[in-house]
Amino acid sequence: MDFNAIKEMIKTMDDSKLGYLEVNWEGISIVMRKQGEIDFSTQPRKNDSKVEVEDQKNITKESTDTKVYKKEDKEEIIENIKEEVKHAIEDVNIKEVVSPIVGTFYASSSPDKPSYVSVGSKVKKGDTLCIIEAMKLMNEIQSEVDGEIVEVLVNNEQMVEYGQPMFKIKAQ
Repeated sequence: MDFNAIKEMIKTMDDSKLGYLEVNWEGISIVMRKQGEIDFSTQPRKNDSKVEVEDQKNITKESTDTKVYKKEDKEEIIENIKEEVKHAIEDVNIKEVVSPIVGTFYASSSPDKPSYVSVGSKVKKGDTLCIIEAMKLMNEIQSEVDGEIVEVLVNNEQMVEYGQPMFKIKAQ
């Protein structure tokens, strides 16, 4: 759910006759309640009439004491939502490089040479990231995107499975 969708939902709620709206979508929960509306999370219990009357008094009191947000509070909430959306978008730019075959992962061409890449390395499409040995054949694994290595997920000389993530690259 992007920022504009949330903004549009708030505007629609404000313009409508709805008093209460709750939306749960992909781990995001949004609850909107207009001033003076009953808080449904404190609904009275039906099995005890004495408690029900007491709860109803509390609900009436709560509905008249509903918190009103200042313009600054709303702007702060909107800024927080913008930050969450920004982080979600950044995660979309992270590309995983997975092993195309089963074999042994090698970070360099020989034990005495430095690793092809490490965290923070800038890579271009076609740059060699590692070697995977399978059946005595050395297979160079190349980057499919331009970007920066964010994480190396396997250790040198570790066995890797088909489809196993090996690197995370922040694409540019």
